Parts: sequence; structure tokens; C-alpha cells
Amino acid sequence: RNKPHIEILRILLPRAQAPSPRGPTVAHRRFNLDWSIMKLVTQAELAQHIVQNDMWMAIDGDIYDVSKFAKMHPGGAQILEQFAGHDATTEFYELHRRDVLKKYERLKVGRLQSSESKKENERLAVGEISAVPFAEVPAFQGQHSPYYQDSHKNLLVAIRRFVQTELEPIAESSDLSGKYPDLELRQRLGMSGALVGRMGPGPWLKEAVNLGIAIPGGVAPDEFDYFHEMLVHQEISRLGRPGFIDSLGAGYLISAPAVFNFASEALKQKLGPPLLRADKWSALAISEPFAGSDVAALKCTAEKTPDGKFYLVNGIKKWITEGMYADYFVTAVRTGGTGASGISMLLVERSPGLETKQIKTTYSTCCGTALVIYHNVKVPVENLMGKEGEGFKQIMYNFNHERWLIANNLIGQARAAVADTFMWTQQRSIFGKRLIDQPVIRNKLASAAASLESIQTFIETVTYDMCKTKGGAVGQRLAGPIALLKYQSTRMAWAIADDCVQIFGGRGITRTGMGAKVEGFKNYTKYAAVYGGSEEIMADLAVKQAMKSYPAHARL
Repeated sequence: RNKPHIEILRILLPRAQAPSPRGPTVAHRRFNLDWSIMKLVTQAELAQHIVQNDMWMAIDGDIYDVSKFAKMHPGGAQILEQFAGHDATTEFYELHRRDVLKKYERLKVGRLQSSESKKENERLAVGEISAVPFAEVPAFQGQHSPYYQDSHKNLLVAIRRFVQTELEPIAESSDLSGKYPDLELRQRLGMSGALVGRMGPGPWLKEAVNLGIAIPGGVAPDEFDYFHEMLVHQEISRLGRPGFIDSLGAGYLISAPAVFNFASEALKQKLGPPLLRADKWSALAISEPFAGSDVAALKCTAEKTPDGKFYLVNGIKKWITEGMYADYFVTAVRTGGTGASGISMLLVERSPGLETKQIKTTYSTCCGTALVIYHNVKVPVENLMGKEGEGFKQIMYNFNHERWLIANNLIGQARAAVADTFMWTQQRSIFGKRLIDQPVIRNKLASAAASLESIQTFIETVTYDMCKTKGGAVGQRLAGPIALLKYQSTRMAWAIADDCVQIFGGRGITRTGMGAKVEGFKNYTKYAAVYGGSEEIMADLAVKQAMKSYPAHARL
């Protein structure tokens, strides 16, 4: 019965346009949606399709023929037989995310005549702002804010379109399989501006535009500020799959800026364009089995060859995000004596003597967390970043922005978790009531939302300070506030994750299905509390920085 529509498909879709392995294209989805509303089905007609090889059911007013799908249904055919001939909307949303319906649009055979209008039932358009409470930064749900202009909203909608069309369809499968992002995906991240948009304001923006890279929302390089960058970080993080999220640039974003900030002009000319286009990928290699938060204690060495043309690098780096597929490693090495003054930074290309091994951590291996082993790796002296002995200063220079970035990733995942939890309380019924009708659940929602919006307000305050401070996040004055922001973000995230998991129950500790984003966020909270500087180090740094400006004669 579908054959008459094959010719329509050939007209709507160019002959060369095969379905993408990453999911249906916009044109494919449009075809399916148009065809699904061609036939109106009465309630009586629906009720006739209840036998094993002829089963229809309604979800959100759309009619699905699940006859052949029944054998493949993960829960078995019996549950589908139970709801055949009926409107199963309520039951469906107690078991599945709405995203599931996207996978099975091909099963649609019509529209229930007695259902509500299509407009009331259709999902948000790609890139559209949500009206679900706490699902958006408050400024995009009506709150008056001095921080955001039209350019910020345009950027948000543009990057959301990219995330929803390019990343969401592959997020779960990539996260579960542990597959590293391929070169094609990385290049799409580069050319779409999803990488440079997370590097923040800087000269790389104009260079990116000259290379044909699109800045999301068409924001001009001179207009791009840290609030634009904040929105890109948070939007990508809303994918809720921390391993997959980190595979999209967590290592790149804390290493590529160092190349632009500290490398020689010749090195920047050579590597700048391929890094911005993502033809090449970089990772930051600082942590060691011997030195984590105590960076000054690192042991990886770099000694010059007798002819003075190369460094020979020897040592081990550990927990290097994206190290498994990086082409270059911005590496902290010891070129001098003990302590901070003996540290330098080298740009080390993947080459003979450099070996990477996968480290399996709490979240997915798709982000390529690596043990990096250097054994007499020859590095041209031209790859020294800055001067010998300046490495510790460069690392500290980089830390403020990295910690602010981590806080954004955490807040983005927290917002996705809270929004999903709020929707779940509307859909799930227990003890004869919806979850939202239970006072204890409303209390937990209020606690999670209050924690979320408190750290959103905190990061907006710090971000505004970054916008008004020469050099942005860099500098001693902002080290304390950013450390305190990261500390408070991870503390609040624990509370949010606790409330969301308790509301979702078993689904909140399951990697797939309704609570997947909550489960991912729950895991990421501990990551954020450790990497980029542990909570204890952050708290101590914030107080030490505050003590520097303590008035000498202040008394109670």
C-alpha cells in the first residue's frame, strides 16, 4: 500500500541523497510527517486493527502500524497486543522518551480524526525555545536580564539546531558503544563553529571566518562575548551524555587556545588553520600518575639533543581527555630543576615513541581518555611554547577559563536533568496520582530548581566580570571567583543529581531510556568535582586569593 508514495519520495529527495547513517535527514523527516497526515482515521477504524498481524495504535494522535514491529519490540509483542486498537499515549510516555518516536516515523499510517489539532501535539520545531519550567536559561523564558541581546538568542537557536540535527541522533549509540568521533564528525564540529564558539573571544574568531567557518547565529567576531560562548557550552552539554560530550572537544578546548596564545608565529601559521577546521585535533597533557593537582611536582622530562635541534621527551601522562585520537599534545615537561620554575610547555606531535592506551573510567570510552607514554619522542625545539621555565605560568593562565568551561558543562547537564525530571513528574503516575501531585516530589523539584538557578546566576555574574576585564578570564583577580564558582557548582550539582535520581527511581540509574540524562549527569558531577582542580583545591584557592586583599587593620 506504500508503493504510490515511492514516486513522491523520489521527487522530494534528490536521487543521490541516501538516508544518512547518522539518522534521517530533514528532508526524510519532512516526507514522513507529510505522508503521516494524509489519512484521517476514525476511532472505530482504529479499533478494528487489533489482531496479531494487523495492529494499529495511536500516540499523540498519530496512528502507527506496529504489526511487523511487534516481533522486534524490546518488551515483546504481548504489550503491543494489549494496546492495539487504542490510544496508548499515556502508557507510552510512562515508558519512553518522545525521541523514540523519531526512529519509527516510517510506521505512521495516518492521523486520529478525533485527536487534538496537530499544532497542539507536534514537538518543538528544531532549535525552538522550550516553555517547560527551568528548561532554559531564565532570560529566554521571560526573565529581564542585562546580559543577553538578540545576537545571543540567534546563536542559541543556531547551535541548538546543530545539536539536534547532527549530535542528538548519534549521542546514545556513540556513548554506549564507546566509539571515538570520526574525522568527518570532528570536521563538522569545526566548520559549524561548534569548536571556535567554545574557545571564547579572541583573534581566532576572525581567522575562523576567513577560513569559511560559520560562527553560530552569524555573530560577528567583534561582537562575540563570553555569554555567547557560555550558551554554546551549555547547549552542547544538554545532550546529557558526559562521555560523548567530552568527545566533542573537552581536550581540544583546553589545548588549542594554548597554541594560539603561546606558540611561535610560525607554529600558529602552520597549525592554526587545521586546528580551527578540525583537520587536526589536540589534547592537553599535564596530569601524571605522580602529579595531579600538584602540577609543580610533575616528572615528565624534555632534554635537548647534543645538536640543540630537538628535545627528547620521556615520561607518562594520565587521564588525558581525547588523548586516544589527538594528533598533537600540549605537554607540560620538566626542562629545568625541581619546582614550578623548571616547567616548560611543548607541542608534541603524535610520532614514533609516543604511545596512547585507553583508560576506562566511570563514563564512556568514546572521549578517548588516555594514558600517554613518551619514550625518547623527538620534538623540534621550535615547538617550545614561549620560553623554557614559563610552563607553570602558562598552565595557570589556562586554568581560569578551563574551570569556567567545566562549570558551564555541569550547569548545561544539570538543566537538562531538571527539565527531564519536571516532565517526568507530569507523565508518571503512582499511587493513583501523577508524581507532580505528590507534595514530597514538588519539594524535591523546588530544591533542584533553586540549586540550578543559584549557580546559573553565579556564573552569569562571573561571566559579566570576564567580559569587562582586560584579558577576560586570565589574571589573578578572577582566579578566586572562578575557583569558588567551580566549587559551588559541583556542590550544588550533587544536590540536584540526588533529587533528580530519587524522582526518577530506577530509571535515574539506567544509561538508556527516560532517565538517561539524569544518570549521565549523576556520573559527571563527580568528574567535575575532580578534574580541572578538585573541590578541596578550589575552596582553598578561593580563600587564599581572598586573603591577599584582606585589610591589614580589619578587626571585629
